[in-house]
Amino acid sequence: MDTELPTAAAEAVLPSSSLFLPVVVSTAVAMLLGTVAYLYGPYWGVRKVPGPPTVPLLGHIPLMAKYGPDVFSVLAKRYGPIFRFHLGRQPLVIIADPELCREVGIKKFKHFPNRSIPSPIASSPLHQKGLFFTRDTRWSIMRNTILSVYQPSYLASLIPTMQSYIEAATQNLLPTSGEGRGGEEGEDDVVFSNLSLQLATDVIGQAAFGVDFGLSKPQQQQQDKTIGNDDDVTNFINQHIYSTTQLKMDLSGSVSIILGLLLPVLQEPVRQLLKRIPGTMDRRVENVNVDISSRLDKIVAKRTNEENRGSSKDFLSLILKAKETQSEEVARTVFAPDYVSAVTYEHLLAGSATTSFTLSSALYLVAGHPEVEKKLVAEIDAFGPRDVLPTANDLQHKFPYLDQVVKESLRYYLVSPLVARETSSEVEIGGYRLPKGHLGLVGTWGSSQRPEELPGAREVQAGEIRSERRRGEAKASLCLHPLRDRP
Repeated sequence: MDTELPTAAAEAVLPSSSLFLPVVVSTAVAMLLGTVAYLYGPYWGVRKVPGPPTVPLLGHIPLMAKYGPDVFSVLAKRYGPIFRFHLGRQPLVIIADPELCREVGIKKFKHFPNRSIPSPIASSPLHQKGLFFTRDTRWSIMRNTILSVYQPSYLASLIPTMQSYIEAATQNLLPTSGEGRGGEEGEDDVVFSNLSLQLATDVIGQAAFGVDFGLSKPQQQQQDKTIGNDDDVTNFINQHIYSTTQLKMDLSGSVSIILGLLLPVLQEPVRQLLKRIPGTMDRRVENVNVDISSRLDKIVAKRTNEENRGSSKDFLSLILKAKETQSEEVARTVFAPDYVSAVTYEHLLAGSATTSFTLSSALYLVAGHPEVEKKLVAEIDAFGPRDVLPTANDLQHKFPYLDQVVKESLRYYLVSPLVARETSSEVEIGGYRLPKGHLGLVGTWGSSQRPEELPGAREVQAGEIRSERRRGEAKASLCLHPLRDRP
């Protein structure tokens, strides 16, 4: 009897043990299939769009490290004007053809009404509430309201403000002593990208907030201002710069941003966790964004309560004035204080960055073409004495060569190589069907660098050369550009 009990017990256990292995195998297979479906599910809908082989988890990020922004030109040359580019698991359909770009941005815009939200923006609620990343009806109302502000008369009224800051900024280019600007070897160099950013930030700060940051003033005046204990402005600018520099779509960002590239489903949970842990980059970014939001909310609240706000011409005051003309429901939801703060801050961020980048790029290109520089200076000097303030009409019609230089600089060094859009419904572009909710990117860099459209597109050539744009057959000649002719 004693020997039968263990045998019976063993027989009772054996069925459970025999089921254990199948359960483990089934669970492992299910997890494997789920992982594969998660990683490659987005790819399946656009699998017919050509593109290079991908690296699991990383996608085509290694190609970005290898080629830099030229990667889109390289892939367009190899795979044609429409191709796949994977950021982690997420396939992006890159459109690098001018006519297809027109189709996405104009003809079929109703299928691409919203911008996709990249991982750096997904980690920053402050930036999500600006015009760039609002969606659907809210975007339409905000956009139409902002467009109503930017009338020609308003833009013309900003010229004296711009001129005053330009005159202040040029003082930084003058020598401060007989030995040079700084009095020591090497101190007479000017980092123009910094100077242009300070200038643009001052102009946009005045236009957006009605605040003088004083960044363009000569160094001595800035020191005097610091001695005057204007710490709020200094802190705001420092936080603005830090917040801006963290908006990077590479592997040097915070942990949550990197996860947003590789495993988007984990980005928000990890961000919520890490922002509570002292010392992490997510915590620092969160603190800076919260502080910036608090400062902006105070500025908006103060401006809202001002009795003489109607006489102010800055962007914030005009938006608040336009808000008063909207219905109560729209004013309460679309133009809530946090959204007004965000769109005004976005005005400062986008306006200063794009302007300073364009100025720096133009100066860099002109410096390499002395004949262009000579003609450009001659056109500016021919306008009149230095104390003559140009009007809006003068800027539009009396500086054609300068206009060409700026346009070519914008073509050759684009502020943004891609414009991200998201499909709201299934749509066909370039013979390929894109499913609803897919990310399509207008490849402005690739389309402006295609030799098929613009012969010699990757070269910057001086002189006035009239060429023809070719698509199958020659078309009418287009406007001239001094560094290289482009439409």
